[in-house]
Amino acid sequence: QTCALPILRPFKVGDFVTIGGVTGTVQELGLFCTTVVTPDNVMTLVGNGKVFGDTVQNYTALPLRRVDRTAQLAGGVDVGDAMRRFREAVTAIPNVSTQRPPEVSILDLNGLGPVIAVRPYCHNDHYWQVHADTNQAILRVAAEAGWPAPTPATLTRVVQA
Repeated sequence: QTCALPILRPFKVGDFVTIGGVTGTVQELGLFCTTVVTPDNVMTLVGNGKVFGDTVQNYTALPLRRVDRTAQLAGGVDVGDAMRRFREAVTAIPNVSTQRPPEVSILDLNGLGPVIAVRPYCHNDHYWQVHADTNQAILRVAAEAGWPAPTPATLTRVVQA
């Protein structure tokens, strides 16, 4: 029941997209609007003026998608060991791509310590499962390693006159 020409849109029914500020699965392509069902099961109609005039992100256009998670470490944790442990843990998650290995790297440094990017790739069908499993793997690795919780360090200097 599609009324608009599909060649004008960079997505199809069933794709997971962000269009007109709405993120969800395309349910219907209409002449005047596109119907998107959001992850929390809300049917949203996006006017085709927004579809044709705004940025479109199609998360399912490519076969693999990267899951972006981070792990905040305490300052005293051995970063090399942590990265090795995270890489091993996410590689073992079901449905993580073997074509494209997980990326594990130092993303940032802050007052608590290093922030590690943990980024496995997976097929779009398994994105949310791999996302949740990656979170669990990060928590499990930290607990098994016995790493301390990241806490702000405070340095106090007393200067006598």
